[in-house]
Amino acid sequence: MNGFTVIKAGTGVLTRVEDGTLDGASLVRLVTSIAGLMESGERCVLVSSGAVGAGVSAFGLSGYPDDLVIRQGCAAVGQARLMHTYENLFRNFGISVAQVLLAGEDLRIENRAVHVRATLSRLLHEPGILPILNENDSVAVEELRVGDNDMLSARVARLIGARRLVLLTSVDGLLNPEDDALIHEVRDLDAVDGFVRQEQGKFSIGGMASKLKAVRLAVDSGIETHIANGRRPERLAAILGGEPGISTRFPAG
Repeated sequence: MNGFTVIKAGTGVLTRVEDGTLDGASLVRLVTSIAGLMESGERCVLVSSGAVGAGVSAFGLSGYPDDLVIRQGCAAVGQARLMHTYENLFRNFGISVAQVLLAGEDLRIENRAVHVRATLSRLLHEPGILPILNENDSVAVEELRVGDNDMLSARVARLIGARRLVLLTSVDGLLNPEDDALIHEVRDLDAVDGFVRQEQGKFSIGGMASKLKAVRLAVDSGIETHIANGRRPERLAAILGGEPGISTRFPAG
């Protein structure tokens, strides 16, 4: 398989900062942009965070839970909310969504990975179906975790032989720590390791360090990767079209 685009949307893109509930306006913009790509013939996989964040309000929490059991409960509630929202929004464009929940062993053990690849291949064969992936947080335990959805998206991109991976976050891309200017292209990942700020939202797990680990895996697998602003998903078509200056591009290694 080739020519596919994997798009990962982080919790900071999909939920409100103040309470972790789903941000309806942001979801509408994201869905509209992905639907536009698919209508133009692009085959996409969406790796969507947000399940735990979407479920915290049901438990009356004010932030992302540290307790594994509570986190799994939040994921169980939030995943249902998230997929219900996606299904309703994509239906407006005549697109069906397919939920695929994965644990670490699904990608690590060869015979299980073969089945995951076969399932995604069949779904991608249909132009009107969008696979939506997430880590199976409601049942995963620490030793089975992929790590986070940044790494999940990179491993899935490698598994299906994707051409591109786009990691959507709450900023325009990788920023220079001296002046906050967007870095348009990175060919040497070692040179930018020190640019990472150790910060993340209270309803999310990953940060820029997590993204750069995923980028390294993807580009080493021959996959062009972008870090881009998920609050501006209308830029997706331009990013895939090669327009510079609106994301951080990491050429395939």
